[in-house]
Amino acid sequence: MATAGTKGVPRPERERQILDVAAQHIGRVGYAGLSLAEIAHQAGGSKPLVYGYFGTKDGLYTACVERAATILAEAIEQAITSTASLEMAQHTLDALFAALEPRPHDWNVLFDRSAPRGGPAGDAVRIARRRIAHQAAQGIATVFDATGITDPNDLSALTDVWMGAVTSLVNWWLRHPEQTAAEMSARSKRLIDALATVQR
Repeated sequence: MATAGTKGVPRPERERQILDVAAQHIGRVGYAGLSLAEIAHQAGGSKPLVYGYFGTKDGLYTACVERAATILAEAIEQAITSTASLEMAQHTLDALFAALEPRPHDWNVLFDRSAPRGGPAGDAVRIARRRIAHQAAQGIATVFDATGITDPNDLSALTDVWMGAVTSLVNWWLRHPEQTAAEMSARSKRLIDALATVQR
């Protein structure tokens, strides 16, 4: 993999380069496999540079989590407040794919199974997941209220199904990186329409 290169680059841009490399790395190997030496190499910098910017492995991980959470939660918020119909699902997927296009691995950064349970990094992950889970639950409740599905356990189950479906679509996308966000949106619409047809 070619290195990003940081020599002569302003600090904010260097930090962004390092975070981009780290997010892709975490998306593949998780927190458990995160190596600051590898990140420094891929970003074209040095290990002391990475430590200087982010302090520790947990500091770098937390920065990746917080950036991903902010971008994705803002995209989701706009989608779930735009409509109360079943079209909300497609609007949400459209927003997520567009937000993820620069860094599709960001979704798996947030839902990394090897994430630490304690400390600032663990706290950042919990906060991020709760925020997105709350948005998913809010969207599910809004859409299905009109259908008469109001049982809390039903809604909780539907929320888990939705989160699992999004994760599966993102992971499929990661295995097919030639696909654009627009193509993923079109594909998800075809799949949703096909499922709706089967249900009828």
